[in-house]
Amino acid sequence: MALLRPLHTGWTVRAAAEAPVGETFPATVPGCVHTDLLAAGAIPDPLLDDNEERLHWIGRTPWVYSLDFDAPEAADRLDLVADGLDTVATVTLNGVEVGRTANQHRGYRFDVTGLVRPSGNTLDVRFDSAYAYAEHVRDTLGTRPNAYPEPFQYIRKMACNFGWDWGPTVVTAGIWQPIGLHAWSTARLARVRPVVTPGRVEVLVDLERLDDRPLTLTATCAGVESTVTVDGSTASVVLDVPDAQLWWPRGLGEPHRYELTVTLRADDVLDTWTRRIGLRTVELDTAADADGSRFVLRVNGEPVFVRGVNWIPDDAFVTRVDRARYAERIGQAVEAGVNYLRVWGGGRYESEDFYDLADSLGVLVGQDFPFACAAYPEEEPLGSQVAAEAREQVVRLMPHPSLVMWVGNNENIWGYHDWDWPDELEGRTWGEGYYLRVLPQIVRELDPTRPYWPGSPYSGDPQRHPNDPAHGTTHIWDVWNTHDYRHYATYRPRFVAEFGFQAPPTFATLRRAVSDDPLTPHSPGVAHHQKATGGNEKLARGLDGHFPAPETFDDWHWATQLNQARAIAFGIEHFRSLKPLCTGTVMWQLNDNWPVTSWSAIDGDGRRKPLWFALRRVYSERFLTLQPRDGGVAIVAVNDGPNAWHTTVSVRRLAFDGTGHATLSVPVVVPGGGATTVALPPEVTTPESPAAELLVADADGARALWCFAEDVDLSYPRAAVDVRPVPAPDGVDLHITARSLVRDLTVFPDRVDPAATVDGALVTLLPGESTVLRVRGIAAAALPDASVWSAPPVLRTANDLVNP
Repeated sequence: MALLRPLHTGWTVRAAAEAPVGETFPATVPGCVHTDLLAAGAIPDPLLDDNEERLHWIGRTPWVYSLDFDAPEAADRLDLVADGLDTVATVTLNGVEVGRTANQHRGYRFDVTGLVRPSGNTLDVRFDSAYAYAEHVRDTLGTRPNAYPEPFQYIRKMACNFGWDWGPTVVTAGIWQPIGLHAWSTARLARVRPVVTPGRVEVLVDLERLDDRPLTLTATCAGVESTVTVDGSTASVVLDVPDAQLWWPRGLGEPHRYELTVTLRADDVLDTWTRRIGLRTVELDTAADADGSRFVLRVNGEPVFVRGVNWIPDDAFVTRVDRARYAERIGQAVEAGVNYLRVWGGGRYESEDFYDLADSLGVLVGQDFPFACAAYPEEEPLGSQVAAEAREQVVRLMPHPSLVMWVGNNENIWGYHDWDWPDELEGRTWGEGYYLRVLPQIVRELDPTRPYWPGSPYSGDPQRHPNDPAHGTTHIWDVWNTHDYRHYATYRPRFVAEFGFQAPPTFATLRRAVSDDPLTPHSPGVAHHQKATGGNEKLARGLDGHFPAPETFDDWHWATQLNQARAIAFGIEHFRSLKPLCTGTVMWQLNDNWPVTSWSAIDGDGRRKPLWFALRRVYSERFLTLQPRDGGVAIVAVNDGPNAWHTTVSVRRLAFDGTGHATLSVPVVVPGGGATTVALPPEVTTPESPAAELLVADADGARALWCFAEDVDLSYPRAAVDVRPVPAPDGVDLHITARSLVRDLTVFPDRVDPAATVDGALVTLLPGESTVLRVRGIAAAALPDASVWSAPPVLRTANDLVNP
């Protein structure tokens, strides 16, 4: 039987040219040179303060990883298998060069039969500078436009390694995926492709053979087994599994999975392959209609309203993201009501752990091919690399039922159309051939059960503007860049694949990453951890018309975080209220890869920003919102679940002091997967004092609010709350009662203890109402005085920004 012996221990790394560090250091494999140097104490943490700026030399230095090992295995064939080398590598075994690589997104297999000795072997992997390689390709093929001044489109490597408007420039090198020796005889399973549909699994296999002896191939799944005889180097096995249950996404059913095992035999077992698969169908409905053309994702025939987030690599050094970290982050997404993760095209093809967790949780995934925000050459040496990586990764990921869409690129078709690329290109290739020919052909050939979409955004027809909201997918970035967030209401999109609004990370995260004293919005470390051009100015502009200009750092921190939450909630409420015209929103972005001011809901240390709590409300399966309709106000009740929602909505118009001015009870029935709109009469929605009244709609624990002016123009009372801390296991329960209207009450426990968390935020209480916020992660002995929990900067409200 084939054996794979990992080669993960005993490695060292050293610079192969003059560098600020001259020693040989222990190396972790899988890993990268930055984390190795950091572990050895040779460099400061690149992600703290502005250390990154003094460490760019690492990406321009060649590095050599070395290992001495013994290999007593005996076999007809011995391969060195490297699942991922980052990126421009020369592999030498016992002084003999066995291969070269130039693609982080591929695995490699080298025949080392006869080169390996029973003992005393030396394996060297030299990584030349990714910069040097990319700049040589650029100089050879010609410069092409790019959103950032880094040469990432000239090398098959994670683009965001070269920095982004939310990420640091840390151009890595190293053995970033498992590496080992594979000893085998007679034949091995070179490629296994399960084509899975309800009731049927067809397993297509490619073999690598050393001789022509008879072989058998057996597949087992869901209690069914089938065996075929193999004469050549390809084979197929069909399993009919009519009783197997379907895999369903969250909210529509259970994500049933079955183990599929493929076994290759001669006299004995030669090789095995095992994955957990799910049986389901997925379709993309893009038919024309009266409003343009649809973009409806259907799983097992059922339409899914996508409540999505964009996913970026969860660490600037991706080998630090283990299964536990994936589980925590995807779990946070699920807890916020998310049912769809878009793996953004400036990062990587995500890991087996990522996809296995998504499979098990019923979370849908759209995977971008890794092209982002640049014109990409289609000539050699890149053209064949792109095709090879796409073939490998499509086959690797196709067993996962959570993967429901391949997307050709991020913003490149849009970029060609709107970002003045043609003049700079002067006829040179820019990637169109990848997105419209190469990639769709590979998906059609290898993974015919999944839809392919050429880009994000894309309108479905090269003759249309690629970011036309009436067709396909759209990105909305004028709000962050130039417009107030109320501008979202002018859009009637079919599917919003990107839109976002910035805010700083939590205080504890910022304080850990930045040593400025004092912290200010523009102090050096805070400014370095703001990568977006003009980002702080856009944060300030975003507050205009909503909140007074903050006078202190604490007020700036709270106001910008609250405004981020308000902006995204406003957009999602509007988009969801358009159902079924709009069939999905994919917020930019769920996570960060370091501590930074960004568009994320979860910051670089894994702490939830107020946006996360807003997302949990507006992404609930059953959702209530008040929306402008025909000059008035209407209730819109949205139901993404499969069963009808029968409810009664209580609507009140109240003065801020709690005095009631009008009430109404509205019976509402919302069909499964539908939305119901009910216009409210003017006597309920017409205020006597617009600055001091609000509408409150309640139904089955869901609450929607409508104010008749922006916060800055409201006559908020000073926030008056009674906070009674009650010690609880590993923390404290805060029993909070409002003596006045308090809007968006939020407790920041990380101001008390960086390890502390809270289970709720952005809570609006009417006079006399109460809530309990549960704070965990604080030892009883460390609990502060009760007064700490009831005042800034720990307890904040929208009131105290307007009426301190």
